[in-house]
Amino acid sequence: MSLFSGTILRLEKALDYSSLKQKVISQNIANADTPSYKAKDVQFNKMFQSELDSLKANKTDKRHIDFKQTSGNPAIIVKKNMIYNHSGNSVDLDKEMSDLATNQIYYNAVTDRLAGKFQSLQTVIRGGK
Repeated sequence: MSLFSGTILRLEKALDYSSLKQKVISQNIANADTPSYKAKDVQFNKMFQSELDSLKANKTDKRHIDFKQTSGNPAIIVKKNMIYNHSGNSVDLDKEMSDLATNQIYYNAVTDRLAGKFQSLQTVIRGGK
């Protein structure tokens, strides 16, 4: 049995995702006036599916289905079919700023949860005091 049940590792991966998302959004905002620049996005579904696949099933019957065991990282995709201005640029600043705020809220929630996990460990180490 694992000491930390993998929660801290999953929270670390969530922070990695948030960091990558922040970098991609920042690149999009920085290139908002660059002609022919195509906006990028981080595809969360692949990362989420990889986390689901890493879970182990507790089979109580041989007919139960195992979770698939695969690993992967979030993918950066280029949005090619979108054009917002005459220069061929596909960056929508309003959407990027909204995504930036959403990502900040997500990051804060993950760091709060991680701090809570460390606080629990600290309480256990102190013997409940």
